[in-house]
Amino acid sequence: MRVKKNILSVFSIGVIVTFLVLGILGSQPLKAGEYEKEEYGPLLKVLPHSKLTLLEGIQQATKAPETPISVKFELDDNKKLSLSVYTAEKGLDTDAEHNVLKELAGSPEEEKWNPEVEVFKDPEHLKRSAQQLTLMAISPYSLLDILHKAQKDQQGIVFSITPVVENHKPQFVVLVAAQDKVVELRYDLMTGNALAAKH
Repeated sequence: MRVKKNILSVFSIGVIVTFLVLGILGSQPLKAGEYEKEEYGPLLKVLPHSKLTLLEGIQQATKAPETPISVKFELDDNKKLSLSVYTAEKGLDTDAEHNVLKELAGSPEEEKWNPEVEVFKDPEHLKRSAQQLTLMAISPYSLLDILHKAQKDQQGIVFSITPVVENHKPQFVVLVAAQDKVVELRYDLMTGNALAAKH
């Protein structure tokens, strides 16, 4: 039995590492500097219509042990404002292989937020969310911690928080809508220290 458990442990670690590598190499990089301004224009126009903040969305979407691993306002397929929260249903102590990775998404413009739930099965979302789960598991900071830091550092509406790895450095990328422009803030995943800001 011990041999089987050891084999399973090694297998689980291998799966996590594979997800991380594929997530880093295979998914599109989430760098605000690579986005065109016109991509944000339509979102910035409707963002003030939201009746929920990211804070409220996170609080409504998750009840322990379920944990948010990234969050954002975006435009859905119909170009309508949507609030999206990626979560790990079994919390951060359960690896990606044995967890349930999903997205809660819906319009934040109504009196009550009624998100639809999608459990990820496609490779693209699984790779991205597995990477985010692993990064959140090793960080001493929650998305709410980073949200509070960003709100102190930059006036505006925080509309996206994503844990990423870039140039071998784990970090949080935070996007803030400030006076019709997007400000990018970055925080070290392990220390919470500000790394850079792009306007």
